[in-house]
Amino acid sequence: MKKYLLPSIKLTALLVLLLGGLYPLFLAGVAKLAPGKGDGIKVTHNGRVVGYENIAQKFSDDKYFQPRPSTVDYNAAGSGGSNKAAGNPDYLKTVQERIDSFMVHNPDVKKSDIPAELVTASASGLDPHLTPAAAYVQVPRVAKLRNIPADKLKQLIDANTKGPLMGLFGLSTVNVLKLNIALDDLK
Repeated sequence: MKKYLLPSIKLTALLVLLLGGLYPLFLAGVAKLAPGKGDGIKVTHNGRVVGYENIAQKFSDDKYFQPRPSTVDYNAAGSGGSNKAAGNPDYLKTVQERIDSFMVHNPDVKKSDIPAELVTASASGLDPHLTPAAAYVQVPRVAKLRNIPADKLKQLIDANTKGPLMGLFGLSTVNVLKLNIALDDLK
């Protein structure tokens, strides 16, 4: 037993030092080299911070483009998905409630035209991006409430659309916070 006990204690102490101390310090140092210096990329408007680039914001007013639903109510203190399977009755009920709510707020849109991302939450519950299609489907509502031509809103979406990473990886995306800031800046 002594033959195995001392090496086990030594190995445990070494791993605690490496993985519990040095590795986190190394990652914190690497994060300081990233944009935002490890604290997130702040989005400012008129000289004040209005949010973070990679964390979704809640927009409850219909005159704004809506982000994906959030299972954590857009609280960045803790992220999380529903962890329910696609066939789970509770999950299906939640999705149906989101579809019904979307239809109430967007009566000009057919149910079959609603992108899935507008009625399903992301894995973190904090995804700030939509595909351009999910932004375009909201144009009739925003155009009507703000009295702005739909074509102008589509141009605004196009101007705020980012292509795939290096032109290859992922989808084109629209950051909802930045889109809504640009929307407020329209005169």
